[in-house]
Amino acid sequence: MEPFSCDTFVALPPATVDNRIIFGKNSDRLCDEVQEVVYFPAAVHNNLGEHLKCTYIEIDQVSETYAVVLSRPAWLWGAEMGANEHGVCIGNEAVWGREEVCDEEALLGMDLVRLGLERADTAEKALNVIVDLLEKYGQGGNCTEGRMVFSYHNSFLIADRNEAWILETAGKYWAAEKVQEGVRNISNQLSITTKIDREHPDMRNYAKRKGWWDGKKEFDFAAAYSYLDTAKMMTSSGRYCEGYKLLKKHKGNITFETMMEILRDKPSGINMEGEFLTTASMVSILPQDSSLPCIHFFTGTPDPERSVFKPFIFVPHISQLLDTSSPTFELEDLVKKKSHVKPDRRHPLYQKHQQALEVVHNNEEKAKIMLDNMRKLEKELFREMESILQNKHLDVEKIVNLFPQCTKDEIQIYQSNVSS
Repeated sequence: MEPFSCDTFVALPPATVDNRIIFGKNSDRLCDEVQEVVYFPAAVHNNLGEHLKCTYIEIDQVSETYAVVLSRPAWLWGAEMGANEHGVCIGNEAVWGREEVCDEEALLGMDLVRLGLERADTAEKALNVIVDLLEKYGQGGNCTEGRMVFSYHNSFLIADRNEAWILETAGKYWAAEKVQEGVRNISNQLSITTKIDREHPDMRNYAKRKGWWDGKKEFDFAAAYSYLDTAKMMTSSGRYCEGYKLLKKHKGNITFETMMEILRDKPSGINMEGEFLTTASMVSILPQDSSLPCIHFFTGTPDPERSVFKPFIFVPHISQLLDTSSPTFELEDLVKKKSHVKPDRRHPLYQKHQQALEVVHNNEEKAKIMLDNMRKLEKELFREMESILQNKHLDVEKIVNLFPQCTKDEIQIYQSNVSS
């Protein structure tokens, strides 16, 4: 079993329908870790020299930050995945290679996801934000809460309405690949080989000094910085290859519903079960027509097969997402103090979701009724979202409460199964 085995996908025209870019991610983490869905409005920071406290370290704040919606492990500052008001989406992956992982506390890859979203209005600008922060502050620190100590380097899939970028790192060194059409996915391995569109200025020299590249043959980032045989990368049985096969199977007809099917796929290992499982999922529609809204779907609960993808659209004065926000504790500094006490971080949706699963676990009939009701709710939401995109009409007053209302409707389904 691969720990923290996330998978992130993007499909661009002509692989998709209706000139849309489709982004998707499964976040695979420890089975008892709660992931919340939270919204932060845009903000202006007038205090020059102000510092921003991330998960472990403080960094310089910028003058303006954009509105973001995030799916994140409830104990940390950053995010596993999310989107901003400008239609930028980012998901990260744990990766390992020849470069040693730093145990010292620095920026987590999940901090870099949020920072990229808060500070950039295009995918490439988000890449710039991440690599600049990587150079200045480095990456490192424990990526779990509690006794288990686990650190890694990061790769990122960054998308907007026009293009996507793959950014893969090894310490402070990095390579990036621009994706303008077709399909691309990342998993828990370096995947950029010889198509390198941007890179750390010393990345090749460092590989040469370490003896990972002879300086003569064509430079292959994944081959140099990891132990992969990149010639066999697309024919192995790993999740990276399996994910690519699922994308390729639907190429030309990929919709947001296709992406959800991929995230729900268990035979491939994309929808993970066990000690490490898919704790939350996200799918986004990024129309290339800028007059249309971007739509972001989040589950906020484990196992997308037994969860509802609920839509979120950025509009002014969004209602707070209370039912997917975890309780906060005065003991939040437990993280910093290395305490082994793990507070109960279950938000209302998570609690009802888990209770309902326990009730229907040994009752096949109840399980079917509940799942049918969940799919019925989801299909109705999909029809509403498709109508918005086709008719170009947005009822802003309704959209303000869209995600909170969907969450309440989902909770109602669970409550009716628990009480019946």
